[in-house]
Amino acid sequence: MISTSNVSLRFGKRILFEEVNIKFTPGNCYGLIGANGAGKSTFLKILSGEIEAQTGDVSLQPGQRLAVLKQNQFAFDEFPVLETVLMGHERLYAIMKEKDAIYAKADFSEEDGNRAAELEAEFAELEGWNAESDAATMLSELDIHENLHHKLMKDLDGSQKVKVLLAQALFGNPDVLLLDEPTNNLDIKTVRWLINFLADFRNTVVVVSHDRYFLDEVCTHIADIDFGKIQIYPGNYTFWYESSQLALRQRADQNKKMDEKRKELEEFIRRFSANVAKSKQATARQKMLEKLTPEEIRPSNRKYPYIYFKPEREIGDQVLSVRNLGYCNQEGEWLFRNLTFSIERDHKVGFESESSTVSTALFQILSGELPATEGEFKWGVTTSLGYLPNDNSKYFKDAGLNLVDWLRQYSVEKDESYIRGFLGRMLFSGEEALKKSNVLSGGEKMRCMFSKLILEAPNVLILDEPTDHLDLESITVLNTALSDFKGVVLMKNRDYQLNNTVLNRTLEIGTKGVKTDKLGQYEEFIKAREEKKEPA
Repeated sequence: MISTSNVSLRFGKRILFEEVNIKFTPGNCYGLIGANGAGKSTFLKILSGEIEAQTGDVSLQPGQRLAVLKQNQFAFDEFPVLETVLMGHERLYAIMKEKDAIYAKADFSEEDGNRAAELEAEFAELEGWNAESDAATMLSELDIHENLHHKLMKDLDGSQKVKVLLAQALFGNPDVLLLDEPTNNLDIKTVRWLINFLADFRNTVVVVSHDRYFLDEVCTHIADIDFGKIQIYPGNYTFWYESSQLALRQRADQNKKMDEKRKELEEFIRRFSANVAKSKQATARQKMLEKLTPEEIRPSNRKYPYIYFKPEREIGDQVLSVRNLGYCNQEGEWLFRNLTFSIERDHKVGFESESSTVSTALFQILSGELPATEGEFKWGVTTSLGYLPNDNSKYFKDAGLNLVDWLRQYSVEKDESYIRGFLGRMLFSGEEALKKSNVLSGGEKMRCMFSKLILEAPNVLILDEPTDHLDLESITVLNTALSDFKGVVLMKNRDYQLNNTVLNRTLEIGTKGVKTDKLGQYEEFIKAREEKKEPA
């Protein structure tokens, strides 16, 4: 168990946390959520001791061990992979190093012998004799195969390093586990492995993640940061979101009687409790939700952007035809060749490839920003394109433009109140709409790009990593907007839940063309790909 008592932290006049009193107990996984800038990662650093709060204390039960997922991929470059994992259990690793140093002495003394005996006893108590085999097993389960275990970390690629650092955090059954964005750069197979690991983990977990699928699968509770306080709610992210939205609607409905509101909330709790039964943690979660009273469900103070894509005109049957398309980059490397496919009016297509540069190049070509090296493509006469690039920096170079003038560039209607209406939907109201466009955060730039897309009203959306830099609130709203969109979507995206609820087709692109063309939910594509790889 880990807890805080009257923890406060300020940066200048800005209050990040004010007298936070919270307790995270064993057997539970807490999803720490909050708007961008609310202090999620900062709070994890306070819990780990990396940052010291200005007031209050963090308490870890005596004798318990805390483990943190390291973010610096280069910190262990000069260490072997297996040793890097063992370093996750600091006390065990220190004993191993001290033992080795004593046994390596040429003049081994009686004092050394006594010290070695003490270390051996503690080593055995910590199950040190199984440490290397346990670490090796975990690495292999994460697809870091045995031939890599004794290589230096610097010899691994970025995705492999992430897996090793994850193994380091999980190794040795820590009593408290702090995970900041653990699914970043992980493939879905590894994400599912982590979900299963945490489902069987009996200690305390606090996790920050923008992956709603992951939060829904692993969380028993949501810890919501709002106005410098942290409030804990039973259930996963979807339960928290839907219940808070229901409570917000009820608060707005002044005419509905209290007993009607209560019955509606009770029915919501009952229905959601029944749906939880699919999870590995179903029994415990279901019991918690059944004990929940309507009084404990509160509206969220969080503000949500309004994203709604409404095409200016209906799209025809002929959307896109691609024939033998190829692209060779400036280094002379062919990213793809012989790419042939067609898109129809009801398609919402996800693009997969070994490298994200492949889909980015394809989207740049299809949107007219990059010439193809070979082949051709043709858009239908009724199509109108809206393109959201992975790198939007070129749109924000003009230092003199405020947001009203920035968005006005892309509008036929120049009236300021009209422009402000679109910005307001993206939470840029009042003075916020007069911010300079070149000083925005990554999330603010993405919201501006969405306001541009909504204003343009296209019937084809080309989206390259649309959830990058977005908080959970914006991702949730975007998910609904794309599901409701009456047009065509071409998208490369890492958010599993968004993919699975929006896409009805997935194209996997290789260097020689289309490797897989799968109709149906994204989940079906993932299962088919995993089954194909299984024999190897």
